[in-house]
Amino acid sequence: MALRFEVLGRFNRARAAQLTLPHFVCQTPLFMPVGTQGTIKGLATDQLEEIGCQIILGNTGWKANAPNTRGIYSNPNIIMALDDVVKTTITGPRIEEAMYRTLRWIDRCIAAHKRPHDQNLFGIVQGGLDPVLRDICVRGLVDRNLPGYAIGGLAGGEDKDSFWRVVAQCTATLPKDKPRYVMGVGYPLDIVICSALGADMYDCVYPTRTARFGTALVPEGVLKLKHRAMAEDTRPIDPTCACMVCKNYTRAYIHSLVTKDAMGSQLLSFHNLYYMMQLSKNLHSSIVQGKFPEFVCNFLQKMVKCVMV
Repeated sequence: MALRFEVLGRFNRARAAQLTLPHFVCQTPLFMPVGTQGTIKGLATDQLEEIGCQIILGNTGWKANAPNTRGIYSNPNIIMALDDVVKTTITGPRIEEAMYRTLRWIDRCIAAHKRPHDQNLFGIVQGGLDPVLRDICVRGLVDRNLPGYAIGGLAGGEDKDSFWRVVAQCTATLPKDKPRYVMGVGYPLDIVICSALGADMYDCVYPTRTARFGTALVPEGVLKLKHRAMAEDTRPIDPTCACMVCKNYTRAYIHSLVTKDAMGSQLLSFHNLYYMMQLSKNLHSSIVQGKFPEFVCNFLQKMVKCVMV
């Protein structure tokens, strides 16, 4: 295997770890921005480094047929097996069919994998909301002794209780010495709860997509910069944030940009990803320092206070 996963701290099921990959050493829990076309919209590579981004997600399916891109994805540290994804709102035999197809495909992926010494093939747990099918898929993937495992097929319209139940079930059975990746999850609250349930890695378009609609992530939830109330607000997006956007731009200025100029979405994308990187960093440090309960309480209190107000 081309990775090393060392757990540095625990609190109940939550864990903080060091994930050593061929090209980088990461700290988990970690959030991975999505760059479907191989890049994060509106941000340069040095900006991603500035905010502490550890991994970005790319999609080879989108780029494979584009001209002159053959060598772009020659060095990914983690590659995902092809799976059969079905929305969790669908019921019936299609869920079981997709789960067993996913298990058959992982064997084909393993057989076709030419670079296990420097690329880590992760399997993806499917099975919808059915605990029996999820259990069959988890155990089948664990039997293949893969470098890491993803929990897929969620965040597709199911209720939160069902979503968290599936995550809890899968993390309880997946190996304790391998990374666990919940796919398509980007809401800060979901990341905090899934981390408490024992997950390590997350990805989603949410922080950058919501930025393009003029919305900033803040400790209390979200701040809608398109709102008329922002037009004369001279405060930063988040007075507690140390990112270059909050240091240099006011809410009023960004309000004037978000509907007229691409720079507005670029600034908000930078801020939102900085927020997500800081969330990951704070999750990691709170677990290592034995302060995870306090971190979770403070995180939730800010959101509850906002709702009550």
